Amino acid sequence: MKIRSITVFCQPGFPVNRLLLQQVGIFANHARKLYQDAGFEVQSLRLATPPFEKYIAPVDLALAAQNYAIEAHADGFEYISLGPIQAVSLDWNHIPEALSKSDRIFLSGNLTTSEGTVSLKAARACAETIVRLSTLEENGFANLRFCALANVPAYTPFFPAAYAQPGRPSFALATEAADLALRVFSQATTLQEASTNLITEIEKHASQLEEVGNRLSQMYSYGFKGLDFTLAPFPDDVVSIGRALESLGLGAFGKPGSLFASAFLTSTLDQVQFKRTGFNGLMLPLLEDSGLAQNVSDGNLSLRDLLLFSSVCGAGLDVIPLPGDTTANELTPILLDLAALSLRLNKALTARLMPIPGKKAGEMTNFDFALFANSRILPVNSERLHGKLAGNEEVKIAPRIPHPPAPL
Repeated sequence: MKIRSITVFCQPGFPVNRLLLQQVGIFANHARKLYQDAGFEVQSLRLATPPFEKYIAPVDLALAAQNYAIEAHADGFEYISLGPIQAVSLDWNHIPEALSKSDRIFLSGNLTTSEGTVSLKAARACAETIVRLSTLEENGFANLRFCALANVPAYTPFFPAAYAQPGRPSFALATEAADLALRVFSQATTLQEASTNLITEIEKHASQLEEVGNRLSQMYSYGFKGLDFTLAPFPDDVVSIGRALESLGLGAFGKPGSLFASAFLTSTLDQVQFKRTGFNGLMLPLLEDSGLAQNVSDGNLSLRDLLLFSSVCGAGLDVIPLPGDTTANELTPILLDLAALSLRLNKALTARLMPIPGKKAGEMTNFDFALFANSRILPVNSERLHGKLAGNEEVKIAPRIPHPPAPL
């Protein structure tokens, strides 16, 4: 198990408040040292601000991104999230230019509103943004730093979803812990034993992480938001959440029984006691997991399968390679489905979709990137919406409320 990131949430504003950045930089580097002294590897320090529209004029977004990339990095932050554009915004067109300024900058876009509505217009704008970003860098790589958000709260430490609320600086941890599930599940002889032992293992690590976090909070008077103990993977079979789920008895993740295994794991995670923030669920980032990547290549996983599993897991559709000629009209229905699922089930979901220029469905990706496993391009199997679904409405999707059975 590793700490994927120590994410600091604050509002340095624009022009950037250099003193505040220096202060939170000192904190973040001290936090890294204390966690390392406690025996944890810390992979990155990250900074997340409030949604950029609260403090940056959209026309200045590219300049702000360039400045943040330089100044926050000088204080030790590898990556910076400037938060989501709001669903009702008219300024989505500024996102590609901002992301072109630095590979350290992350942004996102809201599909849903705080009133529990899905914006049809925002889904189209988000889809258009994904298509524009796909040609910005080789291999469609700019879409690694952008995602669609649906019902995602502040203080989620995983990028690109991370954003802050105005207020004093605070922090949270994102973990890389798929290896815990693989080890525990492989050693267990029953499902009950697998569940009980994973709860024990996570609580042991969480207690150590919280102890250091509480100590840091007292020292600096920064709020400790908690842990996102999502079992994030790494592209190696020993840190594969796909392999962990298969160790329960699946022939291959994606085949029938996979939804049950996913629900079993997320139900187990819900029973673990620790200070929570963020997703805290099952993350299925296709290109970041060698087991998932292999199952796609073998024909066991589709885009619709991954959306189905989002109904019982944690993060949604993550780093999904799609054909390079995928259109915004084809992406829009997928984003609407994800947004509806998030509101109906009252859960946070994201979509990080990656059209790969020059690639067709069924072809292999050719990333030369340590954090990605190569896989086959998934077909979209989507069509342009028409009629009422092609409008500009904001549509209320209410969470399901179970009704008592009618009297006999």
